[in-house]
Amino acid sequence: MDPQQQRVGVPSRPPPGGGRGDSSAIITVMIAFLSVAALILVPSSFSATNNSFSMLHQVPEGHVGVYWRGGALLKTITYPGFHLKLPLITQFEPIQVTLQKDQVKDIPCGTKGGVMISFGKIEVVNRLHKDYVYETLLNYGVEYDHTWIYDKIHHEVNQFCSAHTLQQVYIDMFDQIDEKLKDALQGDCTRYAPGIEIISVRVTKPKIPDSIKRNFEQMEEERTKVLIAVEKQRVAEKEAETQKKMALTEAEKNAQVSRILMEQKLMEKDSARMQQEIENQMYIDRQKSLADSDFYRSIKEAEANKLKLTPEFLELKFIEAITNNSKIFFGNKVPSMVFDQRLLGNFLNEISRKKSSDV
Repeated sequence: MDPQQQRVGVPSRPPPGGGRGDSSAIITVMIAFLSVAALILVPSSFSATNNSFSMLHQVPEGHVGVYWRGGALLKTITYPGFHLKLPLITQFEPIQVTLQKDQVKDIPCGTKGGVMISFGKIEVVNRLHKDYVYETLLNYGVEYDHTWIYDKIHHEVNQFCSAHTLQQVYIDMFDQIDEKLKDALQGDCTRYAPGIEIISVRVTKPKIPDSIKRNFEQMEEERTKVLIAVEKQRVAEKEAETQKKMALTEAEKNAQVSRILMEQKLMEKDSARMQQEIENQMYIDRQKSLADSDFYRSIKEAEANKLKLTPEFLELKFIEAITNNSKIFFGNKVPSMVFDQRLLGNFLNEISRKKSSDV
């Protein structure tokens, strides 16, 4: 050995070709690590043919994950999020469990009269329940909707058309096709695939031959004319009825006004009559009161005069009457007249004395 190489701190020269071997080993390890990371970390796509090599996969919202191992459907059901599986051994498929819309296009059918028509598009809104995912896929596969929706729509439409005429399918019963198809689909699904729920069915207007379509258009025009005439007649009847009601209302109003005026006049007459009766009664009461007053005064005057009929009072009146005369004629009869008056006074005095003695 060279003494210079034995000195402390002097490194020995590496053998030729040693650096290239180390770098290739590192590259191999890195490639292996990236391959394993790709198998574990890269999520699988929604296609079953491209997700066999990945371990990490994703279930989107509104779906559940189902798995096959060796072609056999597993009972394992996963929910939205990230999950792990065995690469190359387990296959994964997301199954939608929210509302989905299937469109069935170009459905030919023949009517009862032999006319060929075609439905351009029929939309079926349906949903697969989570609790029946395994049972439905086990019996009918991932394409279960082809069996119970697409193929079933063709069958039910042909059944309906063959039992009805073109008039019924195109016009009379067209508004009932949606419900009839929905009931037919739901009935078979409830019996054989209970996990499938038919929400609604929407049917577009079928395509019919142009010649027949023109006939229908003419019929519709005639029907429209008839409806317009009927509507005009109904409007005229309504106008006549309205005028009649207005006339009746006006007559009733006039009658009510006349009745009110008549009642008002009667009330005025009645009020005047009552007022006159009150005035008459007041006049009668006043006259009666005056008559009673006169009667009472006469009675009192008579009683007063009766009390005044005394000899002294009569003598006083006699003397006043004589003195009030401006002329006095004396003759043969004057003494006897005076004497007669004295006799009358004496006679009255006797009467008064008798009355006082009788009392």
